[in-house]
Amino acid sequence: MRKSVLLVASFTAMALTLGGCTSSLTGDSYSRDEARQVQTVRLGTIESLRPVKIEGTKTPIGAGAGAIVGGVGGSAIGGGRGSIVTAVIGAVAGGLLGSAAEGGLTRAQGVEITVREDDGTMRAYVQEVQENEIFRVGERVRIMTVNGTSRVSH
Repeated sequence: MRKSVLLVASFTAMALTLGGCTSSLTGDSYSRDEARQVQTVRLGTIESLRPVKIEGTKTPIGAGAGAIVGGVGGSAIGGGRGSIVTAVIGAVAGGLLGSAAEGGLTRAQGVEITVREDDGTMRAYVQEVQENEIFRVGERVRIMTVNGTSRVSH
């Protein structure tokens, strides 16, 4: 009974940890370091749009949380040396599953926006799309850049 409570608590901790790892890559999200910084603003016209997938994060947190959950779960099986072996197998399997889960949970749908800027240069920007935000070819947009990070907005 005690081991099953530990297993449920471990799964809950992993879910909360992975949920806290997500960050937004939308055009209207700023990090704390970017807030209150002067931005360079350029204007341009959208030349083309292409849907893209932005891969999920790959930090040690997902693998570590999965390994802990798998190790605890594996140790609940068997007794003595058998419990140690199943704990190791559970930790390895849990680490792999935790890493895959983190990548899947933090994956996002994005758009590649190719803009012809007013100075004639063409640049492409990739950012996450929001449900209510629609870009159109031929639309005039602003490109804001702060600390090397650029975003496109209406």
